[in-house]
Amino acid sequence: MAERLSRRGDKHVIASGITPSGVFHIGHLREILTADMITRACHARGLDAEFIFIVDSADPLRKVYDFLDPEYERYIGHQLGTIPAPDENGKPGDGSITYAAHFLNPFMEALKQIGVEPRIIDNLDSYRQGEFADSARIACENVAEVREIIESKSGRELPEGWYPYNPLDSQGCLDGVTVTGYEWPHVHWTDSHGESGSADLRKGEGKLPWRLDWPARWHSLGVTFEPFGKDHGASGGSYSTGRPLVQLFGSEPPEPLVYEWILLRGVGAMSASGGITVGPLVALELVPPEILRFLIARNKPNKHIEFDTGSALVELTEEYRNLLSNIQEMEAEVDSDSSKRASTALITKKASLLYSQVKEGEEVNYESRKISFRHLAMLAQIRSEDEDVWASLERGGLIESAAEAGGELEDRLRRMRIWLASEHFPEPFRLRVQSEITDGAGEFLVAEEHLEYLKMLEPLIRGCEWKSKTINDAVCDTARREEIGLEVREAFKLLYWVFLDQNFGPRLAPLFHELGAELVLVQLEKAIDHLTI
Repeated sequence: MAERLSRRGDKHVIASGITPSGVFHIGHLREILTADMITRACHARGLDAEFIFIVDSADPLRKVYDFLDPEYERYIGHQLGTIPAPDENGKPGDGSITYAAHFLNPFMEALKQIGVEPRIIDNLDSYRQGEFADSARIACENVAEVREIIESKSGRELPEGWYPYNPLDSQGCLDGVTVTGYEWPHVHWTDSHGESGSADLRKGEGKLPWRLDWPARWHSLGVTFEPFGKDHGASGGSYSTGRPLVQLFGSEPPEPLVYEWILLRGVGAMSASGGITVGPLVALELVPPEILRFLIARNKPNKHIEFDTGSALVELTEEYRNLLSNIQEMEAEVDSDSSKRASTALITKKASLLYSQVKEGEEVNYESRKISFRHLAMLAQIRSEDEDVWASLERGGLIESAAEAGGELEDRLRRMRIWLASEHFPEPFRLRVQSEITDGAGEFLVAEEHLEYLKMLEPLIRGCEWKSKTINDAVCDTARREEIGLEVREAFKLLYWVFLDQNFGPRLAPLFHELGAELVLVQLEKAIDHLTI
């Protein structure tokens, strides 16, 4: 996309926009991070590119959403930048902060944490400052042509009395207003209260309908690129009507990029107004910001993403770490004789890491690959003190010394502990180290080969050097002995039942290493006694 934009010129305005109708969610990050990454790509090509973020505070409150008190009924049709924010009970607050700012401010804090700091443009201010007056004038002077464009492109007939400008009524509402005439710069109207008046296009006493508002901002702000969801990009959607309308205003349409939704796993598309959300600030409490950037950077825009703050985050963090581990190996394998497909795959994967970094131009930290999510999750559950976690990592050769544990690693452990204490941590990954043989384990421990395996393993564990490698060798080599007749996978499942009361878990040897020889041997003996009885 940056290459395509370079053919259009050296200076670019890259836009993203949002209506602050409710709590912002991870789904909103797809558009914003796509725009941010393309801005960075333009900078890398030497282009003068600016990223702007447009807040649609001039949009009206469309209904009383589930999270609002019925008192908001009186604000339906009023602009989000003019009505009071809800209090903790969903009732209209004291007006010290607007509805739009209430939902926008936490989201902007999240954007800052993930390295996105665009120029903010408040759409309501733009209207009030007359920045859309020129587009509104052209629309009002060419009503028939505007109507024909929208109807022919969208394939739907506009209602009788439709007008390309929505004036505010006597109560400051955009609903129930009938336009009765126009002479620059005024649109004349009557409202449902029996009042009549005039709206000055230069002062934002109303707004353009969405299908005109969008091309008007392209024209006013000189937008050359904007990503948008598949609803706007569909045939007959608002981009289809926006192209000829922005040309009517005197500008060229921006380069488009259509993206798919981020879906909440098991629920569907996220919706701020519908309350189907996972907030970015919630996710940022759990994982480092580069992981949320990676969520977008790793996927082609036309591919939908399933997400939640449990297993999906586990998979995402592990994929990021694995890519860090494998990328240098991939580089060594790809040379001038490699296929184009292999070379392209390498470029794509390197780019997904590069654009995941919080600071623009920041080098990828390949050292963070040493400690996996699962290993850190295990240590955080077994060791309540951070110092004990650092000591375990030092013993395992994953860090040189405890002094190395500051900065990024300390931040990762802090977030991990928040995650573990929250409702978001996936239960299958929660460790429940057992001190007895549970009913579930007892139902599994029935075969003769289980007893033979444990009886042969116990002295090897007792006598081995207490290191992960030697522990793992003892566990695997015992299962491979011909007289046991047990697959290695079955042996691991057996031991997970004995120690965790489930048939899977973290890497077994590091788990045993952290639990300590005494605890491991006691539990093995209890399992042997259970089978013997």
